[in-house]
Amino acid sequence: MFSSIGLALAALLGAPLFTVIAAGALLGFHRADIDISVLALEINRLVDNPVLISIPLFTFAGYLMSESATSKRLVALSQALFGWLPGGLAIVSVMVCGVFTALTGASGVTIIALGALLYPALIEQGYPERFSLGLVTTSGSLGLLFPPAIPLILYGIIAEVSIDDLFTAGLLPGLIMLLLLAIYSSRQGRISAIATEPFAFAKVRAALRGALWELPLPVIVLGGIYSGVFAISEAAAVTAVHALVAEVLIYREVALRDLAAIMCRSMTLVGGILVILGVSMASTNYLIDQEVPMKLFQLVSAHITSKWTFLLILNGFLLLLGCILDIFSAIVLVVPLVLPLARGYQIDPIHLGIIFLANMQIGYNTPPIGMNLFIAGYRFKQPVVTLYRATLPFLAILMVTVLIITYWPDLSLFLVRLRG
Repeated sequence: MFSSIGLALAALLGAPLFTVIAAGALLGFHRADIDISVLALEINRLVDNPVLISIPLFTFAGYLMSESATSKRLVALSQALFGWLPGGLAIVSVMVCGVFTALTGASGVTIIALGALLYPALIEQGYPERFSLGLVTTSGSLGLLFPPAIPLILYGIIAEVSIDDLFTAGLLPGLIMLLLLAIYSSRQGRISAIATEPFAFAKVRAALRGALWELPLPVIVLGGIYSGVFAISEAAAVTAVHALVAEVLIYREVALRDLAAIMCRSMTLVGGILVILGVSMASTNYLIDQEVPMKLFQLVSAHITSKWTFLLILNGFLLLLGCILDIFSAIVLVVPLVLPLARGYQIDPIHLGIIFLANMQIGYNTPPIGMNLFIAGYRFKQPVVTLYRATLPFLAILMVTVLIITYWPDLSLFLVRLRG
């Protein structure tokens, strides 16, 4: 009893998450008379997972791209292609943020890297300040459903489901999110009477030439995965090598002397993820041994008999979770508990993964403590209350999308079944 209270206090006082999880697992094993060396065995078993190598490789590639002018080239190309549409720049912002977040795997990085480009450009074109703030802030978390986003890979490892299937399942829900925000942005462009740019093949050619070495990357990686040419780990290696050659040797926007620092920053993030993952798997095994998921399901099912009611409550819980936890910690802590519940209600684990990540995307922007609200407030030097008001229309649209994803399972599973 006192040990559990001590752990809770340590977590509230800011102790590193992995130490709290590890201490909880060790305490549980000790109480159950299980040799605590099982924790080391679980971490060792984690190392044997062949998919695991993809996380540091994709992360390194994402950090490289965020340090270069990749974001500027993506904006230039998107503007050349879609600037003629009503609300063209706003639509470009949504699309570029989605792609960039998928590549880097971190929404905060997108706000910081693209904010300096997109926010002043939106204001200069005549978009209202509140709309511009809300657009850039909420769009910064889009892309977590698109491959090769790290949260998709991490969920696949924890839930023990095919990462290829997760990559496929996230495509249509992610596109629906982008499409609805693009429609809203186009409407705002008309209301604000934003001037459009005539379509010019010369601008498109110049933008394509500028992004020549980065554009083929998604096609090569995803085409290789879906065609069976690459495994996930091999696709990650191709991505890392391609990014290294493009940004260091061809564009020369990342100096060789800076590579060590970039590697250090990216691997610090990866190290934190892997330590949390290792100790969480040990903690999960203890919970399974003690039949905690089964008891939790019995408790929940005694009060909630409808699958659809369970999903509604789950969405609310995940939105709250997205406010208070980063996505990596949320996946490793909560998925092992939620997954058995979902299976009890006959919810496909692939569908659950898309619901989980879609809610976490929105949770980043949900008042009062969504992480992206504070990142954007710092980046754009705005009070966080201003960000609350600015993001509300976008959150309403995204929440409608989450409900569609939740109650229309085939949106996530159609392409998976088609591939199978």
